[in-house]
Amino acid sequence: MAQLPKTYRRGRQTLIRTDSGGGTHEFVAWLAQRGRWLSYSVGMTLTDAIHQAVLKVPPSAWTPAVEPDGEVRDGAWVAEVDGDCLKSWPKGMRLIVRKERPHPGTQLRIADADGLRLTCFATNTVDVRTASLELRHRQRARAEDRIRSARAAGLRNLPLQDTAQNQIWLEIVQLALDLLAWMPMLALTGKARRWEPRRLRLRLFSAAAQIITTTRRRRLRFARHWPWTDVITDALERLQTFPNSG
Repeated sequence: MAQLPKTYRRGRQTLIRTDSGGGTHEFVAWLAQRGRWLSYSVGMTLTDAIHQAVLKVPPSAWTPAVEPDGEVRDGAWVAEVDGDCLKSWPKGMRLIVRKERPHPGTQLRIADADGLRLTCFATNTVDVRTASLELRHRQRARAEDRIRSARAAGLRNLPLQDTAQNQIWLEIVQLALDLLAWMPMLALTGKARRWEPRRLRLRLFSAAAQIITTTRRRRLRFARHWPWTDVITDALERLQTFPNSG
């Protein structure tokens, strides 16, 4: 937090999002003490007190959840709860609950109600409708994608004996993750942006190519029969349009 530029410490431009591991009194209190420049959205464990508060929410208070494109999320609703379940938490904390039809194969928990899966999170953001806050919190799931990519890039285990060697290994994995995060954003388009490391390795990184020299220029020639050659060449052309910061 201390490394953030001062420009991000005004008007709550910094948002902290966590899963339910961050939904503790100590952590939420620490976030609340940071002042007006910090917003948070942290998952909460569905305690019995919260569950009882959810059961008291009238049907008219539930609004449909939304997708990033603004469309209604089928089978999901959100509402804000208050009451005694908030008494021990910092002032200004809002508690948002989502109920949703479980996905096929998902088992309901004891804390769920009426055949719907319940989840909740806390935030200090005001003047924003509950559906938008719930969407913002749900988009934190991208962190799980990064974790999965990290495992596929070598973080599944530490392969070396020496601690210092494994530290170097972790640095290499981190460099790979940075490239995997920025490359789709800058170079790829369409469905290719959602390809994960294993698919990228198969379709792009393992593509055969030759370095040739023609008219005093060095070129990289990819095999014409490779199904994803156009994805590679389009990506290289997009990267060449960016200014050279070096």
